[in-house]
Amino acid sequence: MDKHHDKVGADGQLKLLGRRRSEIPDAERLEAFQGKLYQKAKQEKKFRFYVLYDKMFVPYILRESWRRVKQNGGSPGVDKVSIKDVEEYGVEKYLKELGEELRSRTYRPKAVKRVMIPKANGGERPLGIPTVKDRIAQTACKLILEPIFEADFEESSHGFRPKRSSKNAMTAIKTHLKEGKTEVLDADLSKYFDTIPHDKLMIAIGERVSDPRILKLIKSWLKVPIFEDGQFKGGKRNNRGTPQGGVISPLLANVYLHLLDRIINNPGSLFHQHGVKIVRYADDFVLMGKSIPKAVTDRLTKLISRMGLALNGDKTRKVEATEMSFDFLGFTVRYSRDLFVKDKKYWEIMPSKKSEQKVREKVRIFLDSHGHSPAKETADGLNAIIRGWLNYFTIEGVSYSQISKRRLRYYLSTKLYRYFNRKSQRKCRLYRQKAFDLLVNQYGLIDPTKYTLHRLPVNANEEVFRKAVCGKTARTV
Repeated sequence: MDKHHDKVGADGQLKLLGRRRSEIPDAERLEAFQGKLYQKAKQEKKFRFYVLYDKMFVPYILRESWRRVKQNGGSPGVDKVSIKDVEEYGVEKYLKELGEELRSRTYRPKAVKRVMIPKANGGERPLGIPTVKDRIAQTACKLILEPIFEADFEESSHGFRPKRSSKNAMTAIKTHLKEGKTEVLDADLSKYFDTIPHDKLMIAIGERVSDPRILKLIKSWLKVPIFEDGQFKGGKRNNRGTPQGGVISPLLANVYLHLLDRIINNPGSLFHQHGVKIVRYADDFVLMGKSIPKAVTDRLTKLISRMGLALNGDKTRKVEATEMSFDFLGFTVRYSRDLFVKDKKYWEIMPSKKSEQKVREKVRIFLDSHGHSPAKETADGLNAIIRGWLNYFTIEGVSYSQISKRRLRYYLSTKLYRYFNRKSQRKCRLYRQKAFDLLVNQYGLIDPTKYTLHRLPVNANEEVFRKAVCGKTARTV
């Protein structure tokens, strides 16, 4: 992260020299601007940024914010204005009007529409959908604040961050295991996004940002009413939580849990004294050490409580990883016996059984809903599921997914045989019997056992894949 931003700050500035502003792409200008913010924050650890709001309505930042909101897609908010509606109205005109609202400080966020998303355990998870206008404004704010806080975030934090992903988290876990840190506290925060205390969160933000206009804007997003079942709830009386689905929510969640990272990683802390490390992905984290005594777990519980949060006692557990496997971010980690070398064991990281079940369920739902689709369309739809799943679980030198790939291949072969057997009835018997091979050879269906990792940007679609395997996310809508 440091090298990336240092390059932006130095080389990025040189790239801008000798060109008119109109000739410089928005993304390039943004990258250079963020690089300067990052360098300032990195060099001056106690500096508080006091003039940031004016950047909220800079045209290239609003244009880049719109581009990202459009790319993410999503449903309309309470005003029922969709991305397509904005395009029909005129993007330039729409952004100019939003910029003027921000400049004159007449911008007011609207209520967040809440929808309930089914969970794997049969329950439901709330997801907040801001309006398109609010998503653009939040994105602009995030683009300004993110490089400032990135300069502070710990190496142990991996979720919802540029250039980081679950792959980094699992790599760190394997590294710590090889170091002998095999006692693992698998922690689960209870309803984290719904319980973040606003007052303490604003104090954490205020350590780096003193611009009162930015702080007021963030408060307004935290205090917006929730529209659910035809009624408005919360609003100004609400003093906890940041809606899952808000563009800026993941950054705010990381800012607050950075306090936890900072204390645990502090050389003078009890955690550090016992050699305990933290690996965190958003609100999912594990503590790892050669031994995690009761004093450490008690200190963690107290620390979490002081932050106004709570550990989920039913889901938080301590395991000795050499004796018992544990799951994290959709992976299962276990200490396995080497089949080829006597008395040798190794750390095995693979897709969890639940993750395999979820990808099979996605395949089943897709085939059930595309009973009349042409073969090419069927192959393309399945490829999106297969590719996303394999990209998420393939970590070179860290994870082993060959067995899971073979199981997925067998499931696809079985389901496609039944699928085309129902579809074509008595016709094309050979086609039915070799449906999987035919789709692979003639229509480009991915064979999971022969798939080569598709190199995406580090965290491209990371949250989409993570939601599919973990059922837990704070991604935007």
